[in-house]
Amino acid sequence: MKVLIADDSAIVRKSLTKLISSIEGISGIYEAQDAAQTIELVKGLKPDALILDIRMPQGNGIEVLQEVKKNNPALVVIMLTNYPYPHYRKKCKDLGADFFLDKSNEFEKIPVILKQLIQDTSA
Repeated sequence: MKVLIADDSAIVRKSLTKLISSIEGISGIYEAQDAAQTIELVKGLKPDALILDIRMPQGNGIEVLQEVKKNNPALVVIMLTNYPYPHYRKKCKDLGADFFLDKSNEFEKIPVILKQLIQDTSA
């Protein structure tokens, strides 16, 4: 499974990479720091999962979500944000986000989700 982490914070990207790097079945972890780079990497890398922040430079995660789901409906998108407001949750779910997590208290759910996805695809 290839995972793309899209977040403008290098600290968050590195923390997520460290958190998921030991998961068996992950073949690559890639990073993007802004909306434009995320869209390009999704096109080029064709990741299986995208961990996506809402607030990013050169656009935002909601726009990225809309764009990538249009061209890659099977891509699993995990929204990970400091802005877990109900209107964002609804908008993201409506646009095809598979998960919507709060960075402040749901960070540790990422490895659990990815392990489950790997298990589901190998079953």
